[in-house]
Amino acid sequence: MPQQMASPVTIIYFQNGSIELHYQILLVKKSPSGRVILEPSFSKNKTILAVLRGEVDVMNKFGDRMLDFY
Repeated sequence: MPQQMASPVTIIYFQNGSIELHYQILLVKKSPSGRVILEPSFSKNKTILAVLRGEVDVMNKFGDRMLDFY
């Protein structure tokens, strides 16, 4: 079986207990069916909203302006 190469993805998520939207770019492997495999340690205490192929430049996100008021 050939060695699987890691591919870049952008994960958009909420930290549990927060309304601020976060994102992170990771190098991940895929399952034989093509689904992205996230480490349980990364997913812990997060609500994953989207997994996007490649490195996405998030310019503005929900919660950015709300945090300016506090």
